[in-house]
Amino acid sequence: MPGTYITSSLLTFYDFPAEHWKHLRTTNPIESTFATVRLRTDKTKGCLSRFSLLSMVYRLALSAENSWQKLEGVKLLSLVVDDVKFVNGVQKDEDAA
Repeated sequence: MPGTYITSSLLTFYDFPAEHWKHLRTTNPIESTFATVRLRTDKTKGCLSRFSLLSMVYRLALSAENSWQKLEGVKLLSLVVDDVKFVNGVQKDEDAA
């Protein structure tokens, strides 16, 4: 079925802990961080060396980091990295299977 892959890709969202869903749903943190960097680099176009540009981008990213929201469910990240299965946001119990 052609639509099966697309549907399963969209439903992959539910294979993560429910606490992470809010963070997975949006790309705004990435967009807002790079919007600041893009604004500054566009204003200084042609006035920077490679080293000074990288330094400025690094410092802008550090500055933007202060306003970032902390992740909910941080303790569950190790489970996600260890490839523990989640079904509808709840950890799948291997003993019940």
